[in-house]
Amino acid sequence: MYSKRLRAGLPTFSVIVLAGAVLLTGCSADKYFMVPKSDLGDMNAAVQSQRATLVTMEQNATVRQEKVLEHNEAATQKVLDAITAQVEKPSCPPIPAQKSCAATEKAQGRADRLKGKVIVGEVENFYLADPGLIYIARIDSGAETSSIDARNITRFERDGSNWVRFDVPVPNTEEFVTLEKEISRRVKIVQASTDEGESRVVVELQFSIGDHKQVAEFTLTDRSNLNYQALIGRNVLRDVMLIDVGKEYATELPESIRTNNDNGKE
Repeated sequence: MYSKRLRAGLPTFSVIVLAGAVLLTGCSADKYFMVPKSDLGDMNAAVQSQRATLVTMEQNATVRQEKVLEHNEAATQKVLDAITAQVEKPSCPPIPAQKSCAATEKAQGRADRLKGKVIVGEVENFYLADPGLIYIARIDSGAETSSIDARNITRFERDGSNWVRFDVPVPNTEEFVTLEKEISRRVKIVQASTDEGESRVVVELQFSIGDHKQVAEFTLTDRSNLNYQALIGRNVLRDVMLIDVGKEYATELPESIRTNNDNGKE
């Protein structure tokens, strides 16, 4: 029975202990954790002051940002205006036209033409480009291949090809100029005064008659006993020239050629 009263009294004791703990806790909190009521006013004033400061700083930052944006917009607009303006490049004054002298007929040379063909006489000044000499040539439609006066004709081989070395006379002198040309072919020429044919070497030479320039085949032969050192045959005349029978020197070589050579016929 004593034990029953003991068990029944335990809850009452626990309640008393719990109440005492709460009273002690309240005293401690008032000393260590609770803010005195006298300080609440100061704390509120400090909070309000800090809040006002933050608001002011935010406003100032907003103003500064707006000023920066305005400055950037102004700079950007200035650049855009400069691009839009597109300053024109400085232009140089026009170069005055140079007066050029028209080429005269003598400077260019002269050769009359009929339907695109050069009209030549029975005798013409003939310019041999290499070595740069003027000969008096006979224009002969009866000859098949053109011919040039050549001496000391010597055949030789070069790089597996047949070549020929020969001397051409310098008109109105005793001098000769040596030339070397690759052989184009060989031909057999039969003279009217003899029954035997003569084998001749054929080479290509560049020449001029009047203002006409051409490369054609020429046979090499000694023409020292003939009146003309060059003969123009049908291989040159064909489709290129027409002969005005009874006329001589129907063409005229360019002035630059005639100036450097005084051996041609004026």
